[in-house]
Amino acid sequence: MRTGISKILAAVVVVLAQCAVAMGEPNNVVLPVTFEPNQFLTLKGYTSYAEAHNAGLKSSYQQWVAATEGVVQAKSLPDPQLTYGYYAQESDAREKQMVSVMQIFPWFGKIDARTEAAAKNADAAKQKYQAVRLLLLNEVKSGFYEYSYLARATGIAGTNLDLLKRFEEITKTKYIAAGGGHPDVIRAQVETARMEDVLRGLEQMREPTVSRLRAALNLPAEANLPWPEQEDFELAPLDYELLVNLLRQKNPELAGLNFEAMAAKSKVNLAEKSFYPDVGVGLQFEQMRRPGGNTQDSGKDAVLLLFSLNVPLWQDNYRGEQRQAAAEATSIEQQKVETENNILAKAAQVYYEYNDSIRKIRLYRDKLLPKAEELLLASETAYRGGTIDFLSLIDAQRTLLDYRLSYQRALADNRQKLAELEMLAGTELGSK
Repeated sequence: MRTGISKILAAVVVVLAQCAVAMGEPNNVVLPVTFEPNQFLTLKGYTSYAEAHNAGLKSSYQQWVAATEGVVQAKSLPDPQLTYGYYAQESDAREKQMVSVMQIFPWFGKIDARTEAAAKNADAAKQKYQAVRLLLLNEVKSGFYEYSYLARATGIAGTNLDLLKRFEEITKTKYIAAGGGHPDVIRAQVETARMEDVLRGLEQMREPTVSRLRAALNLPAEANLPWPEQEDFELAPLDYELLVNLLRQKNPELAGLNFEAMAAKSKVNLAEKSFYPDVGVGLQFEQMRRPGGNTQDSGKDAVLLLFSLNVPLWQDNYRGEQRQAAAEATSIEQQKVETENNILAKAAQVYYEYNDSIRKIRLYRDKLLPKAEELLLASETAYRGGTIDFLSLIDAQRTLLDYRLSYQRALADNRQKLAELEMLAGTELGSK
């Protein structure tokens, strides 16, 4: 009974987390450490889990929340000051006790400038959160496609190992029938041993590849991930000008710097207003007494209107504040230019690598792989017929193996480069 209730509660928590991710907002729900390995068969399962559990993304979200709370603080007035005085010793003065309250009002425009700066800083924090989120998604996608490549490469190596074992049996048969030379048997055994080593190397790569994914998913070190399902996708050439426009409009790093620049301008405006005084308005109530007596005369109680100004006397301090704000604004503007240049240069390189992977995919899929498979089939038939030597057969097998692995590498590279372009552009691109 308890087990059934636990499963229901766990399912409800997972659904709530997925709803929060779909709304674009992270959540503070702590999901159970236990998980279903089958949920990590597809890329969507990986990304959904990462967005709900990654510690770095949650930290960035809390920084955004903290920056948002700063807006409320910036628009608030200073706390009013309450003063109380009591005459502990008799004197000729008529006051017995007094109470005053004073509210300070910043000079016109100071609160607006301060609030604007805080609001833009909060917007910048939101963009930083989005940048962390996109970086996480890129890391998860890159790790997923690397893991998918490893799965396919391991399968290809296993298939080639079986093929070489079959070749070894063919050489033994020919050797027994005196139709083949003993060196062919040795060559087949050497190739089989080499392929076994390749397969072991691929299998040993599984743990570091899974470890990379576990870190992004915030999974325990003992968690095992199954081989991902093989997903088909369409090749989608991208328009470079469109990519650049998207990058300039939606890249969260650039957007964050834009908001920081706006905040800096508001701080410059605020610094300029530091030369103006803050105004205080208040009331003071004085309770009167009769001279020589203790009986209060409430009819003569006094109420004073209070007015105060701070005197911005030390102008050098305010000028320094103004120069500091202006320097920070200039620094952010230059940082924007530098960041945009670097991102555009990075996008150009990744864009080339993405298109190059498409070229390779089409080359291997449409030309090289069909020819290599045809060559291997023809070479095996010819070797059985004794018209070519065993080295020619092995060479055809190696060629097909290399082409198959290169094709799978190009597929993984294509998806990884697309994920990197999506991170830079701040949005999804192409067909999935």
